[in-house]
Amino acid sequence: MRVLIAGSSGFLGKHLTVRLRGEGHDVRRLVRGKSAAVDASMWDPYAGQLDEAQVEAADVVINLAGSPTAGNPHSRRWARELRTSRVETTRVLAEAIARSERKPDFLAGNGISYYGDSGANVLTEESPSRGDALLTDVTREWQSAADPAVASGARVCILRTAPVMDHRGSPFKPLAALCRLGLGARLGSGRQHMAMISLRDWLGAVSFLCSTPAVSGPVNLSCVRTPTNAEFTDALAAALHRPSLLVAPSAVLKVAAGALGPELLGSINACPKVLLDAGFEFQDSGVSEVIAAALG
Repeated sequence: MRVLIAGSSGFLGKHLTVRLRGEGHDVRRLVRGKSAAVDASMWDPYAGQLDEAQVEAADVVINLAGSPTAGNPHSRRWARELRTSRVETTRVLAEAIARSERKPDFLAGNGISYYGDSGANVLTEESPSRGDALLTDVTREWQSAADPAVASGARVCILRTAPVMDHRGSPFKPLAALCRLGLGARLGSGRQHMAMISLRDWLGAVSFLCSTPAVSGPVNLSCVRTPTNAEFTDALAAALHRPSLLVAPSAVLKVAAGALGPELLGSINACPKVLLDAGFEFQDSGVSEVIAAALG
């Protein structure tokens, strides 16, 4: 299978490239700027520049491009880049797929923040989007940017990805570092559900979707049993043999986290129903397994 990946230089993109090549797939990369690598093709999504022959030749196009979520949540520039980098890259690829003759499958990156704060309600792919938090609003526009590919008849999967836990990347790396210092803290009440997925399950799920043509539409990439923040904090502290006694007050977090406050205090009790119904087998179904896998 020939796979074209945008965003291959990011944490998830690098690991996915290695995974798919290890499975025998021919992986090509869309890169910003010139590259002498034989597997790389230059593109500029903001100028609408793309070698459409690469899209035409692909069996699957995957978009993981986007500026880092970590940043200054009080910055308008950060918020603008967060939105534009996701929406424009998706739109350019979706329109190229719509113009192509072969109509490659499109796995369009997205986020579990789509659902917004929904309390303890179990959220499947059919659940509505609630609220107007920044990331929730971005994910709606991000998803809509894939519409040209959907309208053209291509198979499109919207990857509603929960935070991917691994000791080499955010958010797990800084959380584990704080916990090792004895500074692990419950966020607010701790009762909010905290969607997550291990890196190996995320990679396995994306690989599964590449080769499962029966699946299309939104797909929750999250572990089977979503823990509360308190459950995650206690499980991480137990795994690292550290105390778990501190509490970060909600009022402080709302001010300090700015536009990302709803991501820390909101509750998303996600269920990966589409993956489960399609027969995907998770290796890390609950919080203890996710943490063990993340610690490596």
